[in-house]
Amino acid sequence: MVPRFEARDFSEISPEMATAYRRDGVLVLENLIDPRACDMLRARMSDMVKSFDVEEHRTVFSSTSKAHDQENYFLDSGHETRFFFEEEAFDEAGELTKPLPLAINKVGHAMHDLDPMFDAFCRQKELKAICQGLGQKSPLLLQSMYIFKQPHIGGEVICHQDATYLRTEPETCIGIWVALEDATMENGCLWGIPGGHLGGKLKTVFRRNENGVGTRTEILDETPCRESEKVPLEVKKGTVLIFGGLFPHMSSANRSDKSRHAFTLHVIDGAAHYPADNWLRRPPELPLRGFDG
Repeated sequence: MVPRFEARDFSEISPEMATAYRRDGVLVLENLIDPRACDMLRARMSDMVKSFDVEEHRTVFSSTSKAHDQENYFLDSGHETRFFFEEEAFDEAGELTKPLPLAINKVGHAMHDLDPMFDAFCRQKELKAICQGLGQKSPLLLQSMYIFKQPHIGGEVICHQDATYLRTEPETCIGIWVALEDATMENGCLWGIPGGHLGGKLKTVFRRNENGVGTRTEILDETPCRESEKVPLEVKKGTVLIFGGLFPHMSSANRSDKSRHAFTLHVIDGAAHYPADNWLRRPPELPLRGFDG
């Protein structure tokens, strides 16, 4: 099993944490986030969803069909706050099968720069200490996502590495995954493959096409994920999972009556090269910022 660390009074990455992260590719920090902060973020997102017009766009996010990959609504969301639906959110007639708050898959990808509450949440000193303690020289906040994992229709997320989508040279991506509710095997918690990052191999690369229109996925290593070695990362509300860009992880569909809200922030090292063919692009008027703004 992956070790867990009490982080209620966290100030820096300890040698034991650093060792676990290097060995497993993931770090479990329990009680890092105050439950009240989780509730505040959920309430803020609830308000944001209420203001979204479902007629504006109906893009579905699915890690299995991947139809969203070619839609400009998704590809141009790196500097916006945009809403993506669960795959089972619409019936054959195109009508919602659930009330809007129970139909959204996720919201992304720049709330950390566009919304004051998300900005403050993402730039707390503890998260900065984590990224610097794990070796980032100049952390830059690249992408934020609010993930709902809705009751009954929360979609499966297949085994993947975050560096497939957020690539730097050398690889520096760190994912900060915050449990805003308890995450269990019942409601679709994350699963990971401890040590699956060792060897430094990226299995696939998700690129923008040279002409700037659409994307493609290139397979670099056809060896399947070692899913027989996966372990559940069940966590309580307020726990934070830290994982590197090469750490293989996934989650099952949520068929339970319980949601599994989570928030994810991805941070890269500004000292590394960010290739122009990454899908996520930011315009000059909204450059990437660090933890200190």
